[in-house]
Amino acid sequence: MKIAVLIPCYNEELTIAKVVQDFRRELPEAEIYVYDNNSSDRTAEQAARAGAVVRREPRQGKGNVVRSMFRDVQADIYVMVDGDDTYPAEFVHELLRPIQEGWADMVLGDRLSNGSYEQENKRPFHNFGNNLVRALINRLFHARLHDIMTGYRAFNRRFVKHLAVASEGFEIETEMTLHALDKKFNLAEVPIDYRDRPPGSVSKLNTVSDGVRVLRTVFWIFKDYKPLAFFGTCAVICCLLGLAVGIPVISEFVRTHWISKVPSAILAVGLMVLSTISVTCGFILDTIVRHHRELYQLLLNQAEARTAAEEGRGSV
Repeated sequence: MKIAVLIPCYNEELTIAKVVQDFRRELPEAEIYVYDNNSSDRTAEQAARAGAVVRREPRQGKGNVVRSMFRDVQADIYVMVDGDDTYPAEFVHELLRPIQEGWADMVLGDRLSNGSYEQENKRPFHNFGNNLVRALINRLFHARLHDIMTGYRAFNRRFVKHLAVASEGFEIETEMTLHALDKKFNLAEVPIDYRDRPPGSVSKLNTVSDGVRVLRTVFWIFKDYKPLAFFGTCAVICCLLGLAVGIPVISEFVRTHWISKVPSAILAVGLMVLSTISVTCGFILDTIVRHHRELYQLLLNQAEARTAAEEGRGSV
């Protein structure tokens, strides 16, 4: 089976050669691709010298790089890893095993279970953000994943070629995980070690801005993938606010047969109308999303059947 190692890079001159060499040692049969994302240093030169196939992605952002990698590279199994030398290459065999054995579509390199990420990573807000996103997604999708945002992953061709990447930045890892959970792809996690960047290497992840983008992605995907829960929550909030504003008005009317708080009455009615509209939208959109999932599975099955037929004709 053809294996492709995909390495998105931006200004990783100090580490990219070692990453390429490490994966070349572990997977000598694999093709290693380095996608340079407008680096201002010698990242592309160092990667080419180490033996990687170097390609360039002019649109800035990791999500844009992943979209191009998944579209352009043809393989049976894909390994995606950052170019900052924080993920040891020797764990790649454990990531590949569930894919090769056919019981996983995506394998996550779990940095958090053994505590290595918390020990090595010197950015406490990153740990907080990882835990927050993990808790939100696990609760939303009734999952038990340990590391939602890891950059060390393995995929089969089926997952890679049927993922429509919408993200542009570092929220791409969250999007891939959410897509796998929503579309019922088989997921596996493999505990790995994590090591901090070597001296002189600087993280491109901005804790505040990229953290906000990740949370925004979770918010919008919550709305798009779980519309009944999203709009149902909005309906409950509006209903409670409407009751809080309207109960004193109703109480006054029962006592005096007169309403003196006309603005409160109008606000209460408006909130209850919004609550009704929200829950109605939730039911309608939930039906649409359910049909979309069914259509996605049908198209996926048809694509798999065509691929099997083409391979059968090729073998003949």
